[in-house]
Amino acid sequence: MTRRGWALFLAMGVIWGVPYAMIRIAVEDLDPIVVAFGRTLIGGLLLLPIALYRDALAPVFRRWRPLLLYTLVEITGPWFLIGYAETTLNSSTVGLLIAAVPLIAVVIVTKLGHDRFDARRVTGLLVGFAGVAALVGLDIDLGNPAAIGAIGLTTIGYAIGPIIINRALADLPPLGVVTGSLLLAAAIYAPLAGWLWPAHLTADSAWSVLGLAVICTAVAFLFFFALISEVGPARATVITYINPAVAILLGVTALNEPLTAGMAIGFPLVILGSILGTARSRDQTSGGVPTPAAPEAVAPLPER
Repeated sequence: MTRRGWALFLAMGVIWGVPYAMIRIAVEDLDPIVVAFGRTLIGGLLLLPIALYRDALAPVFRRWRPLLLYTLVEITGPWFLIGYAETTLNSSTVGLLIAAVPLIAVVIVTKLGHDRFDARRVTGLLVGFAGVAALVGLDIDLGNPAAIGAIGLTTIGYAIGPIIINRALADLPPLGVVTGSLLLAAAIYAPLAGWLWPAHLTADSAWSVLGLAVICTAVAFLFFFALISEVGPARATVITYINPAVAILLGVTALNEPLTAGMAIGFPLVILGSILGTARSRDQTSGGVPTPAAPEAVAPLPER
């Protein structure tokens, strides 16, 4: 990998590990709907001139039905649900739970007949879900099942989104799909966001939403497209395994969240399980529906 490739890779690993801490700060003062609305609107508007310059939007909106479905399961639902979960759960815990997305995707893709279970994959799933179980059992107050359910729905949405891309939107410009889905999500959030808008914005919440929109959305997608061009889609997906480590590090150091036994046990198990469960067998071809690249990478790219 070139120096530019390594720089982009490390930047993406950090950028998509940061959102969980920012969301945690933002939802202390803002409703999760308002946070998601600000992120999608600002991020979409920043990408809009580039998408228009490259004529990437027109073909996307001609397929508005699959675009709407993708937006609902990959952005509108998950970005609200993550914010809701972080009103009660630590950001590092949420980041690690969402790292299980590739495991969910493997199950869905296999059930659809695009892949198959073998001993390695089954082992990976068992190891990964054992890590999730350790995290939930040791770290999370089971008296708040709604937050756990919100993250569960998020992981399912993140796993379904790439299947929609693969079947209905894969031939469209990725930048157009990203921009279109962000603006469509903002339009969906808008009525509720206006109703829930606070009387005043605190500096911490405002800067967090702005950081989410500019750095973790607009800049992140542009960097990710550059990373794909530099190192290819397969290597780019490895950022999946860096993001939760960054989320945990930021949660512990910046937000004074505890480094718990559940994290110590669950983190290596989830990552090891994801690597084992999503790696292709030597005799497998490159066809089929790929698994998601990264929890926060909701880009409509072949590997995401």
